[in-house]
Amino acid sequence: MKQMDVIVLGAGAAGLMAGIEAARRGRRVVVIDHAARAGEKIRISGGGRCNFTNLGIAADRFLSKNPRFALSALKRFTQWDIIGRLDAAGIGWHEKTLGQLFCDGSAREVVALLTGDLERAGAELWLSCPVGAVRRAGSGFAVETARGGLQAGAVIVATGGKSIPKMGATGFGYQLAESFGLPLVETRPALVPLTFAEQELQWMAPLAGVSVQGRASCGKTSFDEAVLFTHRGLSGPAILQISSYWREGQAISLNLCPGVDVAAALRAGKQENARALLRSHLARLVPEKLARQIEADLGLEAPLGTLSNAALERVAAQMREWSLMPVGSEGYRTAEVTLGGVDTAALDARTMEAKGVPGLYFIGEVVDVTGWLGGYNFQWAWSSGWAAGQVA
Repeated sequence: MKQMDVIVLGAGAAGLMAGIEAARRGRRVVVIDHAARAGEKIRISGGGRCNFTNLGIAADRFLSKNPRFALSALKRFTQWDIIGRLDAAGIGWHEKTLGQLFCDGSAREVVALLTGDLERAGAELWLSCPVGAVRRAGSGFAVETARGGLQAGAVIVATGGKSIPKMGATGFGYQLAESFGLPLVETRPALVPLTFAEQELQWMAPLAGVSVQGRASCGKTSFDEAVLFTHRGLSGPAILQISSYWREGQAISLNLCPGVDVAAALRAGKQENARALLRSHLARLVPEKLARQIEADLGLEAPLGTLSNAALERVAAQMREWSLMPVGSEGYRTAEVTLGGVDTAALDARTMEAKGVPGLYFIGEVVDVTGWLGGYNFQWAWSSGWAAGQVA
């Protein structure tokens, strides 16, 4: 068996970062992935421009059984640290909305930076190399691979979650964790479009492609971003965000005009042109197709002048708090990330090492730490990978 110091399973953002950091410490490192190319999720992220971090990194923007678990790694390798690495490599970037940072050019530049750093640090990268059994061997581990057996004192698991299986995502990391006795938090698709029953789809489907700047709420959590109607239900950033908080049997609420006094606007419209239909005035606030649907939904297809102020208040209430009951999500096929994973109670927050299995580390998406949409999950990958790379 070939002897290494560190075996990293997974050549995504977290795995590459861990491999770089461990190799820079003089460790003999191999990073292994069954995919043909490294960093595939990096390559497709952000529409090909990689939303690599966010300026607003904070603990309350990560979901976990222990939301504070991520803080140690996030504070020691921050958004400014990954920005600094891109700056040093001459990779341009820009800020979009809500602190989201994207590359000016292609996400491939980030992949090239990471694989280049890995090579310069002296690590090996084995691609198109499926991994078999991982077991204890003395004080270290033995790992079976398509290129032969390996032994090492440390194994870093960076195999990601189940999201986007067409990119090669599997539940391998969870199975490995369980084989070593580590507990899991139930996994589910997150940052994913929501789907609806047939009766709601009958009126939603004609709205497919309509987008509105709204507020999506579930319980006490709300997000003000775009809401997009689709043939299968609802998508858009606000819906993807709220999907991480939604559970089956819960309703979500849409505010189609956050910050607007709809009743006052309609009363003013009534004074201005009482003969115009309700939808004509609503179309000043939301897209016309959606205005027609609201009018029909309330049974108020009439001139504005014939509607009482109480009726206008009813319209305003519908637009302020439109309650909808999803029946599910589009699942891992389109989910950007997996919620749940290896229970953080079983890991050391500073090193990412399994408390009961010395030398075994779990980083990135495979861990029960899930960020908001907008670069948070990449930052967790960089930070957790960096943390493990300092000690493995």
